[in-house]
Amino acid sequence: MDFTVETGKRIEVVDITEEVREKIKGKKGKACLIFAPHATAAITIGEYELNIKEDYEKAYEEIVPKLNYRHNAIDNNAEAHILSALIKPSLVVPMEDGNLVLGTWQSILLIDLDGPRKRRIVVEVLG
Repeated sequence: MDFTVETGKRIEVVDITEEVREKIKGKKGKACLIFAPHATAAITIGEYELNIKEDYEKAYEEIVPKLNYRHNAIDNNAEAHILSALIKPSLVVPMEDGNLVLGTWQSILLIDLDGPRKRRIVVEVLG
């Protein structure tokens, strides 16, 4: 199962929780795998509201400094690759009775680190 998300800027955090819930609706399993098959995107869990979204995006821009990375000679996005490796492109969320087990303020977040782009998200129910 998969779906796509279009982003509009270089670093953008997108709440994909509802899309994931729709994909697993009616499915039985112990956990849900969410995976972004991209070298410059990541998936994480965190609170999602406008202020923290902007804080995430600003922090991601500053975590990996702009240096003279060798990869930038190819396509000028080494920082995005490094951040994706640090954050990781996938996560597993427990499921109970066909629903995601998330805390009150937890959301599943796609982090596009080299947008704007169209990103594919893969969702698999496990167990």
